[in-house]
Amino acid sequence: MLSSEELRKQRLLTLGLSVSAILFVGLLVAAVWGMLANPEFTATLKDITVIAVAVMLVLIAFTLVILVIQLARLANMVQNEVRPLLDSANDAVNTVRGTAEFLSENLSEPVIKLNSYLSGVRKLLDTFDVLKKPFQK
Repeated sequence: MLSSEELRKQRLLTLGLSVSAILFVGLLVAAVWGMLANPEFTATLKDITVIAVAVMLVLIAFTLVILVIQLARLANMVQNEVRPLLDSANDAVNTVRGTAEFLSENLSEPVIKLNSYLSGVRKLLDTFDVLKKPFQK
């Protein structure tokens, strides 16, 4: 169920589209009638339209040439500027990865092993009550 506001918007949209369609059909009928009533004006209008289309085609071709030039510049920039940046970033990431592996193998693993050995020794000593104070109850 539509709310009253949505219903009002839908009616306004329908009314606007209907009026636009009626105006378009009316202008189309008037244009056809005008062209049939005045063939000289129709020929002149045809010539003006052909010239306008030719000018638009020239502008579109010019715009396409500019677009191709810009695409070539973009490809050149990617080739000569962005790729070296990506390569250096990749080298930096590889260096960090190597450093992390080195630290893991040469620092973290021995410390973890030492802690595990010390923990095992501590548990062993706790098992035999060696670390407890002699007069503790």
